[in-house]
Amino acid sequence: MFTVARWRQSLAWRVTGSIVLLSIMIISLIGTALNSRLTDGIFKEKLNTSLADARDTTQSVDIQLTIAQYQSAADTKKMVSDIFQVPPTVGDQSGREVALFPIQAAGGSEPNYQGISNLLSPASIPSSFRAKVRKSKVQLWQRTNLDYLNGRHIPGIVVGNIVRIPTVGNYEFYVLFSLSEQRQTFALISQTLWVAGAALIFMVGLISLLVIRQITSPIRDAAQIAERLSAGDLDQRMQVIGENEISRLGIAFNEMAVALKQQISRLENLSRLQQRFVSDVSHELRTPLTTLRMAAQVIYSSRTKFEPAVARSAELLFAQIERFEALLSDLLEVSRFDSEAAVLELEEIDLTALVNRTVDYVHPSQERIITIHAPTEPVFVAADSRRIERVLRNLITNAIDHREDKGIDIYIAENDESVALAVRDYGVGFAPRDSQRLFERFWRADPSRARVRGGTGLGLSIAMEDAKLHQGRLQAWGSLGRGSQFVLTLPKRAGIEISTSPIDVIPSDEARPII
Repeated sequence: MFTVARWRQSLAWRVTGSIVLLSIMIISLIGTALNSRLTDGIFKEKLNTSLADARDTTQSVDIQLTIAQYQSAADTKKMVSDIFQVPPTVGDQSGREVALFPIQAAGGSEPNYQGISNLLSPASIPSSFRAKVRKSKVQLWQRTNLDYLNGRHIPGIVVGNIVRIPTVGNYEFYVLFSLSEQRQTFALISQTLWVAGAALIFMVGLISLLVIRQITSPIRDAAQIAERLSAGDLDQRMQVIGENEISRLGIAFNEMAVALKQQISRLENLSRLQQRFVSDVSHELRTPLTTLRMAAQVIYSSRTKFEPAVARSAELLFAQIERFEALLSDLLEVSRFDSEAAVLELEEIDLTALVNRTVDYVHPSQERIITIHAPTEPVFVAADSRRIERVLRNLITNAIDHREDKGIDIYIAENDESVALAVRDYGVGFAPRDSQRLFERFWRADPSRARVRGGTGLGLSIAMEDAKLHQGRLQAWGSLGRGSQFVLTLPKRAGIEISTSPIDVIPSDEARPII
């Protein structure tokens, strides 16, 4: 069944429809012009014949009336009456009718010879045309309708001029010709042109559809196979028939599919090797790292007994081992995400209490630089407290590192389907073009080795994975010199799809001047 959706999705139907529409316009113009030329030609031929016939009839009448002057009045009257004796059978065909009218009404004893043939109504001759004939000395013609007293109406032509009847005076003499056969011919020509045009349009549309389908069918097959390839079925191939351009396209498409499958297989193998390497190395490093940490802790706890240089080295050693341990933990978590082994341990938690606990852990100083804006009532959400706390620690730590001696605001809000938490700082910020790259692994805004900010480059990436694992989202906004805002949105219950967030990613105070 043909539908609007099929029209929009099918190139064959759209092209065929366009061709048919253009064909209708062109054939209509040509058919109208051709019909007009044919009808004009037929009418002109009939007009020329009618004028010649009327001229001959008028001359014959003039001759008869000239001879009549040498005859008696009765013979003249009989001769005039013979002029109106036109066979009635031709009145409805392509014959002619005649009419005779005095220019001035006869008076006294002068005979009146006016009349009209075959019960033709005098109204068939327009009064305006009669006025022109009375003033003219040449033959005139005009299109009219032959109206009979029995109710018949036939299109025709009237030709008129002036004749003189001896001893009586001048008379209007009209010859009327029927266009009945010409009208039938016009109708037949129009009908033939319409039928031929419709048949031609149908054939053009059918041929166009068949030809275009030969071109679009391989394209449609290629699109379907490409969709299956995108869905993961890498064994799909196009059927190649012949050696034309479409066949060469099919061969190139199949070769591309083979190369794509091989490349994807290589990448999958490399990805598996990389994941296994990261996982194995991370696990293997845990044991020696634990030993190193224990030894470093013993040395660090005894640093007061060492010389200043050695004590400083012990502090650096302990700090770097802690950093190495954090990196190792991040790599292990990344390997879990890559292997899809990460699982959630959902529980009902109070997000406000979790934020307060995380702030106390990250920044236990009495100098409060963090302000929490939360509802008075607890904000509950079904989530993995360990993972959400890790996200919060990462966001708050980043805000502290980049705050530039300015305060930090944490906002908590909820609606019917979700809860949201925003961490807003007013420090260095970042360029808007970097808002998506922030969550890439190992990406840092300061790539130099001498950077003073930034960790391993995995924190925000892991935070994004934790948010996705909860079917939530993590968004970022930043502006150079105006700070940044990170918004974590989580569904209140598992399985709920988030449509809107209670907190906009663009902060409401972004336009306030920097103090």
